[in-house]
Amino acid sequence: MTKINIQGLQWDEKSSFQQGPSKAPALIRKALYSDSMNLYSESGISIENDGVIDKGDFKIASYFDIEKRTQEHLASGAKLLSFGGDHSVTFPIIKAFHEHYPKLDILHIDAHADLYHDYEGDPYSHACPFARIMENGFAVKLVQVGIRTLNPHQAEQATKFGVEIHEMRNLDLNKIPKFHNPLYISLDMDGFDPACAPGVSHHEPGGLSSRQVINLLHGVKANIVGADIVEYNPDRDLNDMTAYLAAKMTKELLAKMMAQ
Repeated sequence: MTKINIQGLQWDEKSSFQQGPSKAPALIRKALYSDSMNLYSESGISIENDGVIDKGDFKIASYFDIEKRTQEHLASGAKLLSFGGDHSVTFPIIKAFHEHYPKLDILHIDAHADLYHDYEGDPYSHACPFARIMENGFAVKLVQVGIRTLNPHQAEQATKFGVEIHEMRNLDLNKIPKFHNPLYISLDMDGFDPACAPGVSHHEPGGLSSRQVINLLHGVKANIVGADIVEYNPDRDLNDMTAYLAAKMTKELLAKMMAQ
């Protein structure tokens, strides 16, 4: 039986524009277990499974405590799904994963490349996690999907680190590559068009539909060993739309992780 731990990270101290994502984990769970939806994925797999263990939410006092918490939840050999939190959580999570998966591929779904060398003087900003990941050699391959804010600095960083970017302006999901190493998926909720996910700090029109992301996940042929759902900001949500979308993505991600 595949074992998957879930951890909620109450952290948004590295947000550059608006705080609020620290409140997200509990509200994703509330939507997930609401009477308005069941616990089956579209593939017919139920996440109500003895192999899925929810470790609860953790208020993070110091940024690098995220790595320690993640190490605890990976120690048993289980896979791991994390609820953020702002996107800065992904770097310490991947740092912990590197001890178990020295050859790791990453699929990153986002409006932003998050490849800044530093942002507003902070190298650990939520705008920088993938620069830190790549410069430390924590990923063999980084594929980014949905990007629509690429500026010259981040384009240079992508070239420097060999990042494969699939921008929204010419997106063809059929061109997403195959992954040959264990795979980690990082899902930033602002990768979706704000019409689908208004509850994010950075509204970037022209984004992915919920169906495009679901189809992308369903098409992945790899051993998904970890994932995160980040940047849901409940303070900006409308009728809990983004919470329910994050809950939907939780079911689809867990089902894919269980199937491997």
